[in-house]
Amino acid sequence: MDGYFTTKQHESLREEVRTFAESEVRPRIADMEASRVVQHELSRLIARQGWIGVTVDPEYGGMGLGHLAKTVIIEELSRVSGAMGAMVQASQLGVAKIVHFGNEEQKKTWLPLVASGECLPTIAVTEPQSGGHVLGMTATAMRDGDDFILNGRKVYVGNSHVGDLHGVVVRTGPGSTGLSAFLVESDRPGFSLGPERPAMGLHGFSFGELVFDNCRVPASNLLGTEGDGLAVAYSSSVLYGRANLTAVSLGIHRALLEETVGFSTERQRYGRALHHLPSIQLKVGQMQSRFMTARLAAYHAVHLLDRGLPCDAELMNAKLINVEYALDSARNAMEVHAAAGLYTDRPVERYLRDAHHIFAPAGTSDIQLLRLGEMALGTSKGQWSQRLAHAVRVEAEA
Repeated sequence: MDGYFTTKQHESLREEVRTFAESEVRPRIADMEASRVVQHELSRLIARQGWIGVTVDPEYGGMGLGHLAKTVIIEELSRVSGAMGAMVQASQLGVAKIVHFGNEEQKKTWLPLVASGECLPTIAVTEPQSGGHVLGMTATAMRDGDDFILNGRKVYVGNSHVGDLHGVVVRTGPGSTGLSAFLVESDRPGFSLGPERPAMGLHGFSFGELVFDNCRVPASNLLGTEGDGLAVAYSSSVLYGRANLTAVSLGIHRALLEETVGFSTERQRYGRALHHLPSIQLKVGQMQSRFMTARLAAYHAVHLLDRGLPCDAELMNAKLINVEYALDSARNAMEVHAAAGLYTDRPVERYLRDAHHIFAPAGTSDIQLLRLGEMALGTSKGQWSQRLAHAVRVEAEA
């Protein structure tokens, strides 16, 4: 598959990211797993490579390479560390809101800082009581002269504790047109973070709580116009979230396959390598088949996205296939490793834990299936990939 959708530029980028991940990220993993604390320094080091700006136009200091290049970056980081792949994918959600809804002043102010690694952006939508029901949110922003005053809480915010600029969707009025989005700097009075909470996997990545207690922001921090909040939330999730999480799953899946092949080659049974057993060959074959199918779905979806073609269904399917197949292959990997997979001296149990973290964000598998059903039945409400095609298209390069 490498070289079919990808160009020489993509493959050169892959080698660059893989070399970095092996030399800078892998040596830190043992400490990340033991400490379970947010990796501030490593997150900044990765950001300084310029990769957060991969979809940012060169006019604003970005790489301008598009979503397939972004997929390659996240995949290669996730192959070594799902946590750091998740860190980059979460920052890309923060990029999306500015690229698609920011005015020219906001773009000139923030995108160069993002591209250089000086600013890590986030997006904050989910709330404790409403979960994925966006219209059920209760956090508010009230107009006060030239400012807005924000109150409420957001949870499961990717890069919560390392982010510099939070894109926050809150309620400014009733109904679906009563949501608006704001850029909130992390040093604003009235803004605070909830305590870091250890989780099952993705150790080193932060997805925590933001608290707004009479947090005053200028009206110039409004993204788009009042009432654009629902569009900010949905478009970021569809065009960036699903593609980004697909890439994280793909990287973890690749790591699972490589680790299992290595283990079945080095481990001996009955005087020969473990992989000579037909039962082991079948499990590895299942993993290989799933990985090939998952990668095809992932690359095809973002290939279409980069060309400004309708691809909401492909993005949904890519997220569905990659998450489910990675989880299935994680079980196969554990079965091949048997008792050896239960110990932390091998990474397979880490891959299993990390893979489970990708299931819910940007819609669970049930949500993807429901939306795909709507597409098949002709009852969907349009495609974000069509509405925002002008802002995601990149030129193909041989």
